[in-house]
Amino acid sequence: MPRDSSQGTGDNSWSPQIPGLLQSAAYARETIAVNATTRTPEEVTALAEVRMARQAVLSRPEGPLKLWAIIHESVLHQRFATRPTLMRDQLRRLVEVAELPNVTLQIMPLDASPHPGTTGGFSLVGFPGPMPDVVLLENLIGASYVEAVDEVQIYADAFERVVASALSSDNSLALITRRMEEGTHT
Repeated sequence: MPRDSSQGTGDNSWSPQIPGLLQSAAYARETIAVNATTRTPEEVTALAEVRMARQAVLSRPEGPLKLWAIIHESVLHQRFATRPTLMRDQLRRLVEVAELPNVTLQIMPLDASPHPGTTGGFSLVGFPGPMPDVVLLENLIGASYVEAVDEVQIYADAFERVVASALSSDNSLALITRRMEEGTHT
């Protein structure tokens, strides 16, 4: 089972993109600007600052958030024409975060077998105590939540299948490192 909810709060996330909790500041600004098409530059900056502040949950002394993130390999190959070092810095951020004891990071390889994640990204968000888990679905106009216990279980089962289709954590880290090194020569 990917997450034992009795161990406190956690987030299991499958995304074709890099989740906000794992983004560098520059990557966050660029991706928010691309997706928040109706936002002003000031609003984009404010949203990026909020995203960066939220990352403190991964290292808070009173108990860091447990994060299990699976991202698609294609995102490791993104290029930002106006900022050529941005992606290398983002890959470095992934390596740093993957070394935290409360973070599990896996990469879904380009040649992965079909899996339930091909229908889109989702996050299983766990809460402490008696609060039930929910599923977060993000899109261009906002987010929606799946709260029905039976429906949340469908996503939990799907997440297990996504985990099984992805590279191991060690192989994922090796792939990110290799891609980061390749990027220094382009």
